[in-house]
Amino acid sequence: MMTHIPRIHTALFLTVLWGLLLSAWAAVPAAAQTGNLDFTLHKLESGMEGNTLLVVGGIQGDEPGGFNAASLLVSHYRITRGNVWVVPNLNFISIIHSTRGIYGDLNRKFSALQESDPEYQVIEDIKSIILDPEVDIVLNLHDGSGFYRPVHIDNMHCPQRWGQSVIVDQEHLNFPHQFAELGTIARHVAGRVNLHLYDDHHAYYFKNTHTSDGDVEMEKTLTFFAIQNGKPAFGLEASKTFPTPLRAYYILHLLEAYMDYMGIEYERNFPLTAEGVQDAINSNVALAFFDNRIFLDLADIRERLGYIPLPRGSEIRFSATNPLLTVLDAGDGYSVYYGNELLSNLHPEYFDYDFSISGVTLDVDGQEGFTHFGEMVAVADSFTVQPMEGYRVNVIGFTQQGVSNESGIAITRGEIQQRFSVDREGWVFRVEVYKDDRFCGMILVDYLGRSSPGDPNLGRTVSMGR
Repeated sequence: MMTHIPRIHTALFLTVLWGLLLSAWAAVPAAAQTGNLDFTLHKLESGMEGNTLLVVGGIQGDEPGGFNAASLLVSHYRITRGNVWVVPNLNFISIIHSTRGIYGDLNRKFSALQESDPEYQVIEDIKSIILDPEVDIVLNLHDGSGFYRPVHIDNMHCPQRWGQSVIVDQEHLNFPHQFAELGTIARHVAGRVNLHLYDDHHAYYFKNTHTSDGDVEMEKTLTFFAIQNGKPAFGLEASKTFPTPLRAYYILHLLEAYMDYMGIEYERNFPLTAEGVQDAINSNVALAFFDNRIFLDLADIRERLGYIPLPRGSEIRFSATNPLLTVLDAGDGYSVYYGNELLSNLHPEYFDYDFSISGVTLDVDGQEGFTHFGEMVAVADSFTVQPMEGYRVNVIGFTQQGVSNESGIAITRGEIQQRFSVDREGWVFRVEVYKDDRFCGMILVDYLGRSSPGDPNLGRTVSMGR
């Protein structure tokens, strides 16, 4: 049985990489999904008066430029005036399977939908968010085929294509609104992004679908639902011709142009280049399980990790630094996904848990200090776990004849079997602590000299039944 996180859950989401304070966010699960595949709403709120932008990513699961751009808003931006609400993973199950839609095209279900449809509640939930009185503009993020051009050039550059376009359903909103001039805004935003092209061939164009003139398919979409209910809405498309980081690069430029237009102020902790976007996508990807008793840095994680100490007879609970991370029951273990990428399979060993201590004292390269469970510690040469009466230390991959408690021993990387490392390159290792036969907690030691990338306890928290 899925145990949902609270309907509205607000947490302070701290530093992702460089110690910037990120904005408060809230997570709203959609009841129609199963397992750990509920979509989440992240409210990045400045506390300063201003407009509110709603960004929706992942409505179609095979469009990673859109959902990665939305995820980077959550994890790498700080809003300093106004508000940005982000749903980065609306169709999470289709993202996992890298398909347009497991149960059909979710972006064709906003006009009429039977309650028997498995995504009925998802649609109802996202509609209620769109219609929230605080929302001023709605953006639906996509990766589109080819390159939209207002006149036919060739099969990949023509009016029938969608890539590199800013889309409206009609020129003007039919309701009084400060952002009623949809066409004017879309042309302005396209012009802004065209100042940041890697090639002139990548230029953005304004596209009006004239949905009300009889476009039956577009009448079923999220943006048309929004404008029919008095909400300015736009579709943003990056070309599927590009690799994912370049798609996300252009979409982030579009998002920043909208924020600038709306007077929303923000800070970003990576350079807005294709390379900077790629580094940001790959940074600060980590999970913590059971209140940080277990921590896994997912950078370069092995395809399989065995003997993960999970609590006997308990639902698995985890927190993530990124809203595209999830953990799914795989029958004989758990599968860790980052968007549509399967990162690792975790195979558990079950224990009772002991909560009598929160960490251990480590001597790292001659410097002693207390380390909490759920942290990753940078080691240049060696580390030693200081002995504690009644507790046993197990460094996974280290053995010494006749020794069952590995505290009090200075351990170098060369003394640990690299096939037991967390990462594929053999630098990161697990240090586990037990009281009798009960598991207390784990830390990671990294001989490459990296420390914990962030506190995943401050990310999205979910639980899943077995």
